[in-house]
Amino acid sequence: MNRTNWMHKIRVLVVTWALAAVAGTIASAQEAKTFYGEVSDSQCAMNVHSLTRSHQEMLKSKSMGGTATECARFCVQYHGGDFVLASKKDVYRLDDQNQARAFAGTKVKITGEMQSDKQTIHVIKIEQEN
Repeated sequence: MNRTNWMHKIRVLVVTWALAAVAGTIASAQEAKTFYGEVSDSQCAMNVHSLTRSHQEMLKSKSMGGTATECARFCVQYHGGDFVLASKKDVYRLDDQNQARAFAGTKVKITGEMQSDKQTIHVIKIEQEN
């Protein structure tokens, strides 16, 4: 192989690698979306012990706290639930449970990426909804 052919192959390899890196960055940026809803617990949001997919019954009974925040944290800690995003009729598990805990029971805006299972959001950022 002469030097010219070798240099050409290296240039092609470098250009191919650069294009793949740019394409990967664009694809990743396109996957990040904004989701709105309430950080809840899977027990209440998925009707495990709630008929309304909310904290209403639990708050009336006062058995799991007096606020949506207390109810969500209680259900996660004592009933084996996970923090989720309840958005209308959809419920998504949040992969960052520590960050979600800080927003339990509040309306939020989440920037994240939908995972391949279509049921889990990879959380990039959570903000309280105004």
